[in-house]
Amino acid sequence: MKVIQPPHWARPRGYSNGVMARGQMVFVAGMIGWDAQCVFHTDDMAGQVRQALINVVDVLTEAGARPEHIVRMTWYVTDKREYVAAYPEIGKAFREIIGSFNAAMTAVQVSELIEDRAKVEIEVTAVIPD
Repeated sequence: MKVIQPPHWARPRGYSNGVMARGQMVFVAGMIGWDAQCVFHTDDMAGQVRQALINVVDVLTEAGARPEHIVRMTWYVTDKREYVAAYPEIGKAFREIIGSFNAAMTAVQVSELIEDRAKVEIEVTAVIPD
């Protein structure tokens, strides 16, 4: 994986503007903050993010991929202010579960998600190197 960063651009915090990779692609559907049995254990934004990231890693593992193979993440959040307020806890969960790397990332506020209790949905593309 190679991070793409135009030299005259400011360095983004916590993500990359672009990523180039070659290998076997893994597409992870939107993961929300419930467990493997579709049970929510919290209505807290950071707690749901933590569980969604665990779910992402579980799917990647099943495909033979690891968190460092993630090249793109799209986050859908239902409340921008709650999401921003939870940055410290979300960052901690991200570092613990995913690690420290620079996937291309997008975050979008949406009015609702399909599951009523869901506050976040995270979609991932990973590339297992050749």
